[in-house]
Amino acid sequence: MSELVYRGEIQLTRYLADDGTPLGPLPGWAQGPDPLTGYYRQMVLARQFDTKAIALQRTGQLGTYASLLGAEAIDVVTACLMQPSDVLVPYYRNHIMQVIRGAEMHEVLLYWGGDERGNACPGMNQDLPNCVPIATQCLHASGVASAIKIRDEKRAVLTMIGDGGTSKGDFMEAINVAGAWQLPVVFLVNNNQWAISVPRSRQTCAQTLAQKALGAGIRGEQVDGNDAIALHEVISRALEQARQGKGPTLIEALSYRLSDHTTADDATRYREQSELKAAWEREPVQRLRNYLHQCGHWDESREQALLEETKTTVQSAVEQYLATPSQPVDDLFDYLYEECPPGLAEQREQARQKMAGGEHHE
Repeated sequence: MSELVYRGEIQLTRYLADDGTPLGPLPGWAQGPDPLTGYYRQMVLARQFDTKAIALQRTGQLGTYASLLGAEAIDVVTACLMQPSDVLVPYYRNHIMQVIRGAEMHEVLLYWGGDERGNACPGMNQDLPNCVPIATQCLHASGVASAIKIRDEKRAVLTMIGDGGTSKGDFMEAINVAGAWQLPVVFLVNNNQWAISVPRSRQTCAQTLAQKALGAGIRGEQVDGNDAIALHEVISRALEQARQGKGPTLIEALSYRLSDHTTADDATRYREQSELKAAWEREPVQRLRNYLHQCGHWDESREQALLEETKTTVQSAVEQYLATPSQPVDDLFDYLYEECPPGLAEQREQARQKMAGGEHHE
């Protein structure tokens, strides 16, 4: 004899069709221009920044860069919904989130230019720095959330991860401890369909990535990551539940990586052009712009003014970045040990001489 002891389900939230037309009744807050026009302005800024950063890398003025093209709605809406007291634990695509939460745009460029001062800027407050190793940030997020719970603070921790990262043990361990300890943390998966060159279909046989939450005993749901209204509804609810001590949530935001994985990648080697073309028809910036036009909250004159404004903002940040003096060579040595060992001190002196144009003696 057998009996059913568990049944789980995953809900998908979506309000706007691909062309921006409402699929049904919308939440009351979405009827007016705010906060949607604010989201749109930040999404356009994010795209302008992304375009400029890639151009800087192609001309040798920036290091390898991870584009956020196609994920603008996810990052912008999430950052805007987080409170200053919340903690962001990012991964390497969350540039606009860091800017919205207080980092200066030129400091973000400093980081991608190889200057570590851009990874610990004052505006980041208690937010953690960029995480490049895959999925390790999820464990950091659970650790921070554990401290917040012990202190009985009404704060939320939010961490971002790509679809590929959900296959890592770090991710599974993080959501497991978050469930076991009922931590105030939100795991937000940007399912952009590609783990570098590995498509979503080859990463897991699970029908959704959100259902991985079920094994950890936490809430799991999907949201259309190209739909700013749906993102607002789902993420705001998850953040508030975390702040109120009602436990963690795993959100799978469905999107598409419209760019190469990084500027060191060439996606034409593994991705069909027809698939990319279809994805451009669903992208978030155009979808929100169409909706705002339909509602009379946006027009062509506002669009052109915004493009000029964001272009100026980005260019000003670029000029500040390029004008920033290089960090002292001593920084490469001074933060490794409490007291610099003799061998490292010798190397530091050699580096100083080289930077000063002196001879380098073995």
